[in-house]
Amino acid sequence: MTREDRMTREDLLAELRAESRRYIASYVLFNQAVADHLGLHPTDVQCLNLLSLEAGAVTTGQIAELTGLTSGSATRLVDRLEKAGYVTRARDTQDRRRVLVQLVPAAMVRFGDLWRELSPDWDALFTEDDEAELALLIRHMRRTTELGRRQVARLAGRPPLD
Repeated sequence: MTREDRMTREDLLAELRAESRRYIASYVLFNQAVADHLGLHPTDVQCLNLLSLEAGAVTTGQIAELTGLTSGSATRLVDRLEKAGYVTRARDTQDRRRVLVQLVPAAMVRFGDLWRELSPDWDALFTEDDEAELALLIRHMRRTTELGRRQVARLAGRPPLD
């Protein structure tokens, strides 16, 4: 019988809260190390990460929604990424009033190379997990992502986007 098997639900929730705090701190510090390695701000790294998951170019307003930043902060973030050569701005050919932010593929090579270098270690974390455990982790991450999005909106004093 493992230690966790002997714990009450309240004990497990307390342990989960503590481990969640360690996990978040660890990831924030890891993100800072990645940002330092790339010469970027930590928020810029995560914005690039999110933009690389999008199907195409986005507006600065969409970046604000993706990141939970104000429109002014999102604009400054795009300014930094443009200056660093990771994104460009271009007028939307369908609506000339809109400006689209697009990734610069050549600049994203270094970003992608770093993730490819680090991926085997991350993948190795899951070698002992079966499909049901992987599905549970995915469900947890999706729920945590959604909760984080709602908490960012709450802390910013604005209603969450649905």
